[in-house]
Amino acid sequence: MSNVIVCFKWVKAEDDLRIDPATLAVDLSKAKGKISDYDRNAIEAARIASEAAGGEAVALTFGAGDAKTALKDALSRGPKQAYWVNDASAENADGFVTANMLAAAIRKIGSCSLVVCAEGAADTYAHQVGPRIGALLDLPVVSFVKEMKIEGNRLTAVRKLEDSLEEVEVELPAVVTVLPEINPAPIPGLKAVLDGGKKPVTEFKVQDLELEDGDTERKTEVVSFKGCSMSRKKVLINEGDAKEKVNALVAALKKEGVL
Repeated sequence: MSNVIVCFKWVKAEDDLRIDPATLAVDLSKAKGKISDYDRNAIEAARIASEAAGGEAVALTFGAGDAKTALKDALSRGPKQAYWVNDASAENADGFVTANMLAAAIRKIGSCSLVVCAEGAADTYAHQVGPRIGALLDLPVVSFVKEMKIEGNRLTAVRKLEDSLEEVEVELPAVVTVLPEINPAPIPGLKAVLDGGKKPVTEFKVQDLELEDGDTERKTEVVSFKGCSMSRKKVLINEGDAKEKVNALVAALKKEGVL
């Protein structure tokens, strides 16, 4: 029996973000946390894959203190246990640091047949962590996965490319990054939520992990973080018949360079 490890991230809920229309500054002070929407699909994919692999789904996250709230939510979605790398540096960690932390935690957890990540996180969507984990663990990586199945020690996946679909096979263990369309992530029921609070959680500190010098030093810096604001010209075309209105609209769009 070999487990399937799914990595997830606790992010700020985008609905709670506030943007100052004058400065475009983003106010996160009242934003609540949640599991990244894309990671909910990854958790469900890991649950299904674990049944095919004859093992258990195991959830793993790297986050600061508030990420503790995410553990019960993640466990209510099917994983049998969770691991949490608890460190304040997660708040500003880039893909390099995050992948180093998660890969080190996976080594400490032990043998697994598959590591599942979302294609990206809801806050950055940088496509970095999954492939980096694969490189650090020296495992094959299959990205942009919209379908997958496990038979024995082989995984068959359908990848969604820009203008085509590609079917690949890979020998396990491996890392996959999945797209949201891989499944409809279910909403946990009350019993699942209550059961999630009873499942085991193991907490790691950074010093518990085998890391190299420089593994915790980010390679990128965020130089600015601003929202975007759309201002409408509020042009109203209300003169003439239907044909004249359409012609006026087309002319206006051409003038703006849209057509």
